[in-house]
Amino acid sequence: MSQTVSRAIDILEYCSEHPRELREIAAELGVHRTTALRILQTMSAAGFVRKDDFGRYGVGFRLAGLAQSAINQFDLRTVVHPYIVRLSEATKHTIQFAVPQEGHIVYVDKIEPVQSISLNTTIGGFVVLHTAGVSKAILANLDIPSRDRILANATFTGYTPNTITTKSEFLKRLDVVKERGWATDEGEFDIVSNCIAAPVWDHNERVTGAISITSFREKADIDELVKNIDDLLSTTTAISRELGWRPREEEPSAAQED
Repeated sequence: MSQTVSRAIDILEYCSEHPRELREIAAELGVHRTTALRILQTMSAAGFVRKDDFGRYGVGFRLAGLAQSAINQFDLRTVVHPYIVRLSEATKHTIQFAVPQEGHIVYVDKIEPVQSISLNTTIGGFVVLHTAGVSKAILANLDIPSRDRILANATFTGYTPNTITTKSEFLKRLDVVKERGWATDEGEFDIVSNCIAAPVWDHNERVTGAISITSFREKADIDELVKNIDDLLSTTTAISRELGWRPREEEPSAAQED
């Protein structure tokens, strides 16, 4: 990536938090003020940043227009689909994608390769909240009010000996999922199957969905299935990055002055 383009991106991200003074922007980029000013003048002329009455730089109105255009063209399932196709091809297992929607979690895409497990889930159907890996991956990372609103619809019905049947025990499992970064379903709805699942994040660092890998237990028990965790996490990370997410620990690369 061009150094100037990289700096312009850093400026947009830095100024999107709140308006910044020229000296702050130069310090953030690690460049002289004249270098920062030159980039800001170009961005201002294009409408990507604007100067307020106090001489501070914030994001420009043109950026809002472009963001709206992106939203109008954006369809989450369209973004995710090619990734889960490749994940299914790599693992030879069934892949599902689910998202939170009002008081439920809903399946929005599914790939079932030949000779993989065929699930009775349907696109647009509700996830069984207290058993599925995707629901655990989502609920573990939602804010508490949103999580509780969805959990109000959980029945905690016992389907197999492995089903979690109390809310208190389920919340403990969510703590484990949040700490570990991924979830499992170890025969909790159907004793013949198990799955692993991980969250997908958006540009606001909010969980926007989850992807699971599901298999017959006789084909891949949970230990065998977990061997696919790197493929799963690389897929969810790639999708999250396409949605604008950046890991919190990832710092912008140090800029060198022109």
